[in-house]
Amino acid sequence: MTGDTDEMMALRAALAAVEARVQVAEFRASSAETRATAAETRAISAEAQIAHLKHLIARMRQDRFGASSERGRRLLAQFELELEDLETAYAEDAPENAPDPAVLATAPRRNHGRQPLRADLPRERVVIPVPTHCPCCGGERLSKLGESVTETLEVIPRQFKVIQTVREKFTCRDCENIIQPPAPFHPIARGRAGPKLLAGILCDKFLQHLPLNRQSAAFAREGIDLDTSTLADWVGACTATLVPLTALIRAHVLAARRLHADDTTVPVLARGRTVTGRLWNYVRDDAPFGGLAPPAVWFRYSRDRKGEHPADHLTGWIGILQSDAYGGYTHLAKPGRQPAPVVPAGCWAHGRRGLFKIAEKDKAPFAIEAVRRIDAIFDAERAINGRSAAHRLEIRKESIAPLVEELLDWMRDTCRRMSSKNPIAQAMNYILRRVDTFTVFLEDGRICLTNNAAERAIRGIALGRKAWLFAGSDRGGERAAAMYSLVVTCRLNEVDPQAWLADVLARINDTPNPRLHELLPWHWKPIAQGENNVAA
Repeated sequence: MTGDTDEMMALRAALAAVEARVQVAEFRASSAETRATAAETRAISAEAQIAHLKHLIARMRQDRFGASSERGRRLLAQFELELEDLETAYAEDAPENAPDPAVLATAPRRNHGRQPLRADLPRERVVIPVPTHCPCCGGERLSKLGESVTETLEVIPRQFKVIQTVREKFTCRDCENIIQPPAPFHPIARGRAGPKLLAGILCDKFLQHLPLNRQSAAFAREGIDLDTSTLADWVGACTATLVPLTALIRAHVLAARRLHADDTTVPVLARGRTVTGRLWNYVRDDAPFGGLAPPAVWFRYSRDRKGEHPADHLTGWIGILQSDAYGGYTHLAKPGRQPAPVVPAGCWAHGRRGLFKIAEKDKAPFAIEAVRRIDAIFDAERAINGRSAAHRLEIRKESIAPLVEELLDWMRDTCRRMSSKNPIAQAMNYILRRVDTFTVFLEDGRICLTNNAAERAIRGIALGRKAWLFAGSDRGGERAAAMYSLVVTCRLNEVDPQAWLADVLARINDTPNPRLHELLPWHWKPIAQGENNVAA
């Protein structure tokens, strides 16, 4: 934290110094040549700062562990805002954008490092007519020497079309029998929407967080009359159609012997007011210990946050459950649970969070030292991410266990010398009261240091609440849980949710039940990779 803060302060100081020099240069500028020099100086400064900010952002994005999650979210957002402002200012101040022709003539164009446009995008050639006579001598004998091509990315507004499915009737002249092909399956019963349109509506609602009333208004601006009730009917029908795939994802998640669990609030409309419902998620992610099973997430909805809900969701499941310290999860670990108690594993990111806030706000030495020691554990853990469970366990016993033991001993000794009401002692006791759950990762290489996998899975929901405000009913919360299970699982498997939904909605009604698993995101292939879009 200190290193990044110092770099940021130094960057701002440098920016302020350069801006002061530029203002003086502009004040003294009395010719086009001087103005070009000032613009070039400003552009050079902006380029350097943009490069530095991009380096910091890239470095922070590579940090996937909870040790710096708070710092990462806060500083990363701040850096990206500063980068956006710097790049906008650079575009305004760049010499090639200056309105003065003298500046354009004297200042060299700079290479912005633009990447070439994708080769698979369609191209449209627009040839500028050449003069029929030489502007120098007036001659007409012109021969082509070559050409210069400038590529500009353009967008074509989405187009709507009506597909007419025609079933012709024939009669047999011999027996007078009437023959007609059977009606094809449609994505939804009694619907006039194609799979691509439905997929776009679903992704706009559950990925882009665009409520249906705003989608209806957007369609109206494009000349398509689709009221909110129609869109809601289509969303409900699609959710019902995709229920078998949601069930398969649930079975896949609960087949894991280690899960991440978390929950987030969902305001729900109830009799003219809103109540706080919950969306729970259970994530299977075996990649940290080299597992080959595809990642997936299963969401559930409930009207409240009672501990009975996790117990109901995980009925019959046994294994390792990584979560925060919410009591509803700890009930699952009580002796006597059938078929067996789960093994709880604590989240070091949660344990670090309280100490980090005190260190950041109050600059308390004990809090800073605690964060430093926890960060050392994260640094050692980072090197074994993705390795096999046996290798991770070996390294943990050799290198990480001593760090954890020293940290716990230091925390106990520190807490003895201060009041139990001291905020630092309370933050440390979050870990000390749960030593067993925080140290269980030293006994099993499959366990992660944090519960960040579950937090990442619900991050989009937290962002979307600002757009859709509340769920319309408990049924709406259940539909949201089902659709989030599908689209977030697509993202975990690096599959485009919209392309996947469009293909699956077109084929699910024609797919027999024994082959439905072929439609799951980790088996699905884009159209360009095969005719069937299904792994063999």
